Parts: sequence; structure tokens; C-alpha cells
Amino acid sequence: MADEPVLASLSLTHVHYDPSDPISYLCAFLALVPQGLCVMYATLIWSTREIEIALLFAGQLACEAINFILKRLIKEERPRRMNGKGYGMPSSHAQFVAYFAVSVALFLLLRHRPPSPRVLRRNHTPMSMLERAAWCAVVAGMAAAVAWSRIYLNYHTEKQVLVGWAAGTVSAVGWFVITTVVRRSGWLAWGLETPVAKFFRIRDLVVEEDLCQAGWEKWDDKMTALKAKKKNK
Repeated sequence: MADEPVLASLSLTHVHYDPSDPISYLCAFLALVPQGLCVMYATLIWSTREIEIALLFAGQLACEAINFILKRLIKEERPRRMNGKGYGMPSSHAQFVAYFAVSVALFLLLRHRPPSPRVLRRNHTPMSMLERAAWCAVVAGMAAAVAWSRIYLNYHTEKQVLVGWAAGTVSAVGWFVITTVVRRSGWLAWGLETPVAKFFRIRDLVVEEDLCQAGWEKWDDKMTALKAKKKNK
């Protein structure tokens, strides 16, 4: 028994909270939002093969790398009543969700160019600017809740969360500028014509199209043909 190794805990999803406090319990789930977003990224990239989503995820990973470097440069400890390991400045959760929220806003408000409502599309009405702004507000609210939860759970100070939020915002804006330059220079279009991109069926439709629209039109065509076949019997 003495020779058995001491087991360690994989703390990727290990969150401390006060079981007697319902808000603390909710904050524990909010702390898992970044992991959930990573699953979302992987699922959307695999299912849609959209280059815009892949670029967004690449920027998210770069944002995480920046946080890793900043923490080891600043070396600021977590709150005195610490509920976490490692350095606390800046908050990686706040930086992660800030990057995501700002990136979504920049895409929906500046990059997304849906068809004009005057252009008739079967069974599809593009989102208006007001609707896109509303979705941006929803995502920003989610991100703010995640960032605040880190303070409530005592993993970070207010300053650490604010700096993390600022770093995530700067990362999102910087990556948006970089990807805009890549798009306008023609490098992205060139990359999508390479054999590798074609092999994996990488495409760039989400900037102008609804992700669900192409599949929905195929389904609608199938159902229309089926109804016509039944009617002619």
C-alpha cells in the first residue's frame, strides 16, 4: 500500500462553490461556459466547415495563449481567500468570454452581409440590424455574468477580471482587423482554393448566408416534391 502513487485531480472542470448558496451554485455552472464554447466551436467547425468559424476559434486560442503569457509576466496572486491555483492576473475566464462576445458583435454588426429583404428568398427572412444588435446584447450579458461569477466565487479580484475583459476585447478587435486584411488581400480566397481546403470542403458562406438556409431549402424541395407526388396519385 505504501508504494501506491498519490492520485491527483484533473482540475479542468473542478470548481469550488458554497453548496448552501444558490447564487454560488449558479456561478459554478457559469464557470463551465468556456468549456461549453470550445465544444460548440468544434461541433460547428466539423458540421459546417465554415472558415469564418475556424478563424474565430483560431483567434480564441491565440487569446488564451496571450492570457498564459500575461499571467506569467505579471505574476499577481489570486485573492487572499484563494479558490484556485496559479496566478490570477488577468482572469482567463473574463478574457475568454470577452473575446467571444466582442467577436460575435463585430461579426454580426460589421462583417455579416445578409441578403437585402427586397431580395426574395424562399422561406427565409434575414435578420435585421436590430435583431443582430439584440443577439449581441444577449451574448454580452452572458459574458458579463461569467466574468462576474469569477469575483463571486473568489477566484479573482475585480481588477483581475477587468484587466481580463480588456485583454479579451483588445484581442478580439486585433484579430478582427487581421482577418479583415486577410480577406481583402485575397489570401483567404486563395486558401479556399487549395487542394487541402477542397478536400475538407471548407467554405465561406456564413458571411452572407444563414447556416441553416441551404439545408432548409433542400428539405423544403423534398417535401414539396413529395406532396406533389401524393397529389398526382
